[in-house]
Amino acid sequence: MSAARTLTMANGSAVPCADLPRLELVDFRETLLGARSRRQRVCALFGAMRAQKLGLHAVIADDDSGLLECAWTELEGEEFPSLTPECPEVQLFEREIFEQWGVLPRGHPWLKPVRYERSFRPGHHARGRSGAGAPVVGVADYYRVEGEEIHEVAVGPVHAGVIEPGHFRFQCHGEHVYHLEISLGYQHRGVERKLLGGPDKRTIHYMETLAGDTTIGHATAHCQIMEALGGRNPSARACAIRGLALELERLANHTGDLGALAGDVGFLPTASYCGRLRGDFLNMTAVLCGSRFGRGLVRPGGVAFDLEPERIDDLCKR
Repeated sequence: MSAARTLTMANGSAVPCADLPRLELVDFRETLLGARSRRQRVCALFGAMRAQKLGLHAVIADDDSGLLECAWTELEGEEFPSLTPECPEVQLFEREIFEQWGVLPRGHPWLKPVRYERSFRPGHHARGRSGAGAPVVGVADYYRVEGEEIHEVAVGPVHAGVIEPGHFRFQCHGEHVYHLEISLGYQHRGVERKLLGGPDKRTIHYMETLAGDTTIGHATAHCQIMEALGGRNPSARACAIRGLALELERLANHTGDLGALAGDVGFLPTASYCGRLRGDFLNMTAVLCGSRFGRGLVRPGGVAFDLEPERIDDLCKR
């Protein structure tokens, strides 16, 4: 990727918005579509207003170098040619752009809503809508499979477990599941609105509870943003402790998901064993900071807990 066409930056760094290169739409598309051939990936594509016009902003990650490439383009009108047919990794980003801003990604193969109903059209975006006529979670034109002996199994949004409320519709023929459509957003808490005017004393706690199983991930991302904007660099020791906590969180989540997959198909020995392993990883996180989910550990500027030799030995044994 040409440095003249995009801005190269490190993760956890900050640059003025005015320094972000603006590309023509055709060049913007070419840059994103060529990412795969350069062993890169589109890790973010979103809309934001610039001088009363909507701009598409993209971030491309190079995992080999750990660097990011950034650029934006200004949209004219209420649609743009979809990138999804040639770059499937942006399909969800484009669906969210359509839902938030009412700008149609023309040619998107399946413009399924991220949270709201299918009846959205350009000019009727979700942002700021409330009261009568506002989008309602779960009110959607669900995809259906028709035919003899086809049956539909509807699950949720209230579940017996502790997972996020979600409504699942399975289109089945006997034991074969031909289609599953998921509707989420029932537990939408309006955190984005609560962050306006911050950061304040509550902000870090909102970050830690955005998702119950990703306290360290979200808190670390928030702290990196704050540190970049404030020109602060955490110590190497603090970064090492954050990295340890991130890895424990990843291990706990992946092990838990493997167990859940086993449980979904009725393979209970693996489900039970993965549940025990997940508990081991969570307990190691508690050794770090007293919380199995890592709450209270990551703070702007570093971490709130250090590791003395005794606890390091304990973790090594575990």
